[in-house]
Amino acid sequence: MKSRARRLTTTLTAVGLTAGSISGAAGATAPSDVVARNATTPAEQAILFWTPDRVRLATGGAKQSKPVNGPRTVGLVLFTLPRTDPRDPRNWRSCSATSVRSKHRDLVATSAHCVYDTRHNAFHDNWVFIPSYEDGKAPYGIYAARTFNTHADFAVNEDYDYDYAFVNVHNGIKVSWTKAGRSWQGQLRNAGRLGDSVGGQGFTWNRSTKLSVSSFGYPAGGRTMKRCSGKLRPMPEAKKYNAQEHVGLPCAFTAGAGAGGGPFLSGYKSASRTGYLAGVGSVAWDTDGDGRYDHISSPYFNGETYKIYKAAANRWTGDIP
Repeated sequence: MKSRARRLTTTLTAVGLTAGSISGAAGATAPSDVVARNATTPAEQAILFWTPDRVRLATGGAKQSKPVNGPRTVGLVLFTLPRTDPRDPRNWRSCSATSVRSKHRDLVATSAHCVYDTRHNAFHDNWVFIPSYEDGKAPYGIYAARTFNTHADFAVNEDYDYDYAFVNVHNGIKVSWTKAGRSWQGQLRNAGRLGDSVGGQGFTWNRSTKLSVSSFGYPAGGRTMKRCSGKLRPMPEAKKYNAQEHVGLPCAFTAGAGAGGGPFLSGYKSASRTGYLAGVGSVAWDTDGDGRYDHISSPYFNGETYKIYKAAANRWTGDIP
């Protein structure tokens, strides 16, 4: 593993540093900093685990306020904690994520803490992504994880300056559910590649720390999509998370309860609902000490982030088994 990346203040003043943005991906061999692991849960098993009853419990009981008309690339992530009883609701979690452009149209961007459990030192189980999820509906199908891609400094050192992940997913599955007594039965049909169904956001890195972005996610458990918009600013050190290179914007999202992993999109256009991924929700902040979250932050996307993205964006998942 390479030494820890330079601090944000140093990075931004480094001579010759240029911003980058791409709408696709170039080929590359995965470097040693990339931790890539295949999901342990078979795809169909993960999809069928999340019955309508379990999704309802995992995302909260009452219907939330009217959702935003956000990008169809953004969706809900559901998973169970590794090395625990998956039948116990206390081990169910939700996050947010977005489809991002890649060679094989099979890539999801989210936070590393939404794919990896640092307490058990293992990747999550029963991990699925539901783009454009809305109050129990999965209009474009459900996409199960095939390969998780994170930076070694998160998986090994629990360093939230690297709290980002890219997940290669199988073809999507649309499920028609029927219930007999207490048991659910699911009829499955192929929904195709993620990028073919919903498209994908571009990717950008080494940008200004005062970039204007729109953040999307599923806060407070995750039944409806919400949006925050504003200008980024460098955040102070967060010792609890070993984070010194975060950028944040004013937002009441709760990163630990649904909105974690949601995209920060720069250059977002409402007409096309597209932009460039410049961050992912990582840490929620109470900056004025009033007991309420008022900012959400992301690791600063730099060359280290691009390294993980590039390796993942060229990985082929194959068709669902």
